[in-house]
Amino acid sequence: MKWLKSILIAGAVNLLAVAAANAGADFDKIKQAGALRIGTEGTYAPFTYHDGATNELVGFDVEIGKEIAKRIGVKAEFQEGPWDGLIAGLDADRYDAVINQVGITEARKAKYDFSNPYIASKAVLIVRADNADIKSFADLKGKKAAQSLTSNFGKLAEASGAELVGTEGFDQSIQLVLNGRADATINDSLSFYDFKKHQPDANARIVAEQENADYSGVIVRKGDPELVAAINKALDEIKADGTYKKIADTYFGQDVSQ
Repeated sequence: MKWLKSILIAGAVNLLAVAAANAGADFDKIKQAGALRIGTEGTYAPFTYHDGATNELVGFDVEIGKEIAKRIGVKAEFQEGPWDGLIAGLDADRYDAVINQVGITEARKAKYDFSNPYIASKAVLIVRADNADIKSFADLKGKKAAQSLTSNFGKLAEASGAELVGTEGFDQSIQLVLNGRADATINDSLSFYDFKKHQPDANARIVAEQENADYSGVIVRKGDPELVAAINKALDEIKADGTYKKIADTYFGQDVSQ
């Protein structure tokens, strides 16, 4: 039994040694390569998309990624791909991080590491600016709400007593509200801020919002605390020196960190 115990102890020591050797391996590789490989869609405005005039990759997430890389001391190297394969690209070592509005969930945290949250979205109640009847979610009872029927927003509207008018997403929902075919829509705050940024005179406003927000973070492979710490430090600096506000104002017209 002593020899078996010795083998088990030796195996445990080896595993610890391997874990210690791997800790920081990604961050060391990034610094040596001089580049942070970032997975992103490139088709998801206003977060990551191509400028219609220049075809340049732009967007809120793209700007955040560039700033993180700069503050780590490397260049940002974006690699585009469809959403369904982005996170799997971490496992295949195609990227060092994914910056693409990846929601921080317990299921994802079980397999991957996240930075601190860098953006928040809330369910908001949107009506025409001249609507004085709807001031809260409770006021939706008996009213028509333009919603994607299978979305969580649609379920929230239905639970509030609204009659649902089916749509294919935010753009169609907001148009039904503006033309009076629906009384309201419950939708994503970030989508509304983007809409108002491009159409500031649109006859629409937010009258209520859910208290709890959904947060997104930079997602990386597990087991590299140095990389996570470096990203978090960069995010702290971006917020502290006003860079975050400048980027948020460009794409949303306001702070979207909380």
